[in-house]
Amino acid sequence: MSWIEYQRSILADGVRNELFERALASVIVKGETVVADIGSGTGFLSFLAARLGAREVIAIEHNEQLMAMAEELAKRNRIPNLTMVCCNSGDITEFDPVQVVVSETLGNYALEENILEILRDAKRFLAPGGTMMPCAIEQYVAPVVNPSFHHELASWDRIGFGLDYSVARAIGFNNLYVRRFRAEDLLEGDAVRWDHVNLLAKSFSSLRKGEATFTAAYPVTISGFANWWRAELVPGLWLSTSPHDAPTHWEQIYFPVAEPLHLHEGDSASIAITSDSREGNGCTLKWTVTHRRGDQVVSVQKHDLAKGM
Repeated sequence: MSWIEYQRSILADGVRNELFERALASVIVKGETVVADIGSGTGFLSFLAARLGAREVIAIEHNEQLMAMAEELAKRNRIPNLTMVCCNSGDITEFDPVQVVVSETLGNYALEENILEILRDAKRFLAPGGTMMPCAIEQYVAPVVNPSFHHELASWDRIGFGLDYSVARAIGFNNLYVRRFRAEDLLEGDAVRWDHVNLLAKSFSSLRKGEATFTAAYPVTISGFANWWRAELVPGLWLSTSPHDAPTHWEQIYFPVAEPLHLHEGDSASIAITSDSREGNGCTLKWTVTHRRGDQVVSVQKHDLAKGM
């Protein structure tokens, strides 16, 4: 996807845009608040903050093409009190304190654009009593019961012509996939929150680990797990990519299993997830899926994004 098409998809997301506008309006005091927008892209959030009366807005974007376009957009829209800085926020050594840091560096997988690392570093920009937006991120997972998601990835089994493509199959099932799930694609019942990060905390780790367990109320086949996130922009105001909420330009993530889990009534399926973005170059992810029948372990399937491509 080209960068301009990606930006178009973001700006076409009315759910996202409205929630960020509401969140900014709740924290900006006209003529007083200074806002830093990290990863400002086309400048949209910076423009909203300026129009809402921020005393100053600093838009920080490392992409020179995006910054050039944002500068032209700012002129055309007569955006006041706006300063644009073309660099990575981590490279800034001197910065006057701001009251609000906003960074919409969220991917389909919440942490893939290094939002944890960006906001951890950006704490040094905050004045006493300042706030981050978002201020918290949660991740949820639910079993996928629609077999079509597994069937698609298992097409390696159907190449035919007497050829064995199991090596390619193994690589494929160690990847994550962006998919849009419907409520009926998932096991009935509540999803499980496997991770929560308080971005206002004094410290938080980029190594995230969590587990979720589901017990079958009836015989069912699980074809993998769907993952989504919620970001708390300001206390009580959540942006969600859940398939149960209004759709956004973000989709969900599919954690596949190499072999479907055929659960009897009372069986359990658990997924343990490890997400590591400590190096600051995206995320490495591992997920282990365990099928239990009472005290017996029926199967364990281990997946590692490092083994995919």
